[in-house]
Amino acid sequence: MENKKQKNVVIYTDGACSGNPGPGGYAAILIYNNVEKEISDGEPNTTNNKMEMLAVIKALEILKEPCNVTIYSDSAYVVNSINNGWVYNWSSNNWIKADKSKVKNIELWERLLKLLSIHDVKFIKVKGHSDNEYNNRCDKLAVKAREKYSL
Repeated sequence: MENKKQKNVVIYTDGACSGNPGPGGYAAILIYNNVEKEISDGEPNTTNNKMEMLAVIKALEILKEPCNVTIYSDSAYVVNSINNGWVYNWSSNNWIKADKSKVKNIELWERLLKLLSIHDVKFIKVKGHSDNEYNNRCDKLAVKAREKYSL
């Protein structure tokens, strides 16, 4: 439920990985009151899904108070896991999926769930490498961050 007293923040995120696993980068653009803030970083040995998740987590961690947030991501893994309720089922089933396999990236999902309990977040899936200016800029930032960790 949207709280009118909370600030409205728009966040675009993206992750990039060369090899899977391999060197990776993530990026986010936060927009509040027409002011944009870009963040990016990476890791030397990671996966694409981890970078997609970390982009969302790091962006939400920047927020200093509870906010109404709309996150645009091209990651079906992140968006569908939240919007379809999978992550909540996994959490209540001790991080075991319907096929009885263990969920990957549990520590990141736990961090994300904690942040989702603070902020009112809506996830919107965007088409990657398309005509979305902010998603394309996030992709460039994530690739640039990844390159810092490439050999």
